[in-house]
Amino acid sequence: MTSTLTGERADILELLRAHRGFLRHTVQNLTDEQARLRPTKSELYLGGLIKHVTEVERSWADFIRNGRKFDAYDEAAFAEQAATFHPTDEETLESLLAEYAAVAERTDEIVASLPDLDLSHLLPDAPWQEEKGQRWTVRRALLHVVAETAQHAGHADIIRETIDGQKTMG
Repeated sequence: MTSTLTGERADILELLRAHRGFLRHTVQNLTDEQARLRPTKSELYLGGLIKHVTEVERSWADFIRNGRKFDAYDEAAFAEQAATFHPTDEETLESLLAEYAAVAERTDEIVASLPDLDLSHLLPDAPWQEEKGQRWTVRRALLHVVAETAQHAGHADIIRETIDGQKTMG
């Protein structure tokens, strides 16, 4: 279905798929133990980045389909967000990547099937917003997912290079 897309939707998906691919490439051939290493001063680690990007994409896809799930950020919302960086002991790199692929497939279907990228929803109020009652279009939410994925793919590349010298690019 998505292979016949053209224009803006095709461009968004191509860019998102490229950055997903960079992130997946960065963790290839790692053990679960390596995916849990924190070789830099950062609290980030590769398994946590995969889980976080998956949850970010899932939550924005839900936003696109259903609108905001809460009115304003509170301690519970911040805690839920922080937890996305930490896989459980039962989550392996393989299971995290499988879930990421499933979420990516659902997002791609949304991009292909929504009638209008200008559809918008209210954002939850957040301390970093200058004004309350902001709305984001589907397009803006998807571009945010692309940016978030690209940013964390870069973080992952630095962490992987620190672990064993492998670079995603360059």
